Amino acid sequence: MRIILGSQSPKRREILGYFSIPFIVIPSKFDEELVPFQGDPGNHALLLSQKKNETLRPHYPDEIILTADSIVYCNGELYNKPRDMEEAFSFLTTFSGRWQSVFTGVTVGRGPLFYSAFEETKILVNPLTSHQIKKFHENIFSLDKAGGYTIEKSGNLIVSRLEGCYDNVLGLPINTTRKLLLNVGIDLWDFLTRH
Repeated sequence: MRIILGSQSPKRREILGYFSIPFIVIPSKFDEELVPFQGDPGNHALLLSQKKNETLRPHYPDEIILTADSIVYCNGELYNKPRDMEEAFSFLTTFSGRWQSVFTGVTVGRGPLFYSAFEETKILVNPLTSHQIKKFHENIFSLDKAGGYTIEKSGNLIVSRLEGCYDNVLGLPINTTRKLLLNVGIDLWDFLTRH
């Protein structure tokens, strides 16, 4: 049994690699910009993960396909990957001292059937000075991350408080993924490995 991970995210590859289940990476070519935001961040993340899955399924009709998409939502606005460093700076300036939510939609598909769910994690960002934001972006590459930041390793300096699943913020919530994979006969408990 094998999974197709329909994502080019190194972090999703790493998280799925915590388990011994065989998988290959085949990124979905679906353009996220084609889906307009309708005001519900959870459903938006869910829809993006479903569209990515739908793009791959005709090419791999007998395979189990796992796709995911993460977005950041703050003060009624959606934040995807920043276009450049200026926008990344603007994002963190907005987030400074505020609560926000990271939503990740996850979809598992096989043939015509698919199963989806989303996870929400709330983050309170520390109050940040312009100097701190510049130092953050000089040392931690974030242009490929929703919201223009990461909280792993030293990136955790920006976090005052986190409520919810840590792996969700990194791009693949393990427990949500486990529940969805049960629908296609895979139990991640059977693929635990020694670390």
